[in-house]
Parts: sequence; C-alpha cells; structure tokens
Amino acid sequence: MNGAEQRLAEDKALRDAALGLFKADLALVRADLAERGVGQRVADRLGEGAMDVFDDAVDYAEDNKGQIAAALAAVVLWFARRPILGALGRLIGDDEEPADGDSRSDDD
Repeated sequence: MNGAEQRLAEDKALRDAALGLFKADLALVRADLAERGVGQRVADRLGEGAMDVFDDAVDYAEDNKGQIAAALAAVVLWFARRPILGALGRLIGDDEEPADGDSRSDDD
C-alpha cells in the first residue's frame, strides 16, 4: 500500500467515525424532542429569559432606589396634576371657573 492509499484509508476511517458520532447525536436529539416537544422548549426558554430580565430589574432597583423613587413620584405627580393645581388655585384664591364649563386645559 503506497502513501496515497494509506491516506485514503485513514480519511475514510475518520469519515466513518464522524458519521457515527453524528448519527449518535441525532438519535439523542430525536429522543430528547420526543420526550419534550419544541413548544415546551420554547416556553421554557422564554420563561428563563423572563426570569433573567426580572432578576436584572430587581438588581437595578436595589442599586438605584433613589432614582426609582423619584421616577415613581414624578409619575404620581403627573397623574395627580389637575387636582393639585386645582387645590393650589383655590388656596391662592383663583376660583375662576371656565365660562363654558370645560375644566380641560389646552395642553391635553
């Protein structure tokens, strides 16, 4: 057997070994898919991703308590701006009602 024939035999042996390994991996994947379907895998992956995002949010909130409190206060003040402005107007003495009865401002 010359060098080329020996090299060809070694390459065929490597090819057959790789094919055997691929077939074994394919059998494992098929068995795993039969046990737990693609839909279940996607749901599990999404659940894990959601938990990772939630954990990151909790870590951020723990590290930035002041900023979170300021943002929540800003949101509360934004939604309560009309009653607060009305109370301040009554306190100052500006009790004028709009002539047409509309209490909405122009910035809405």
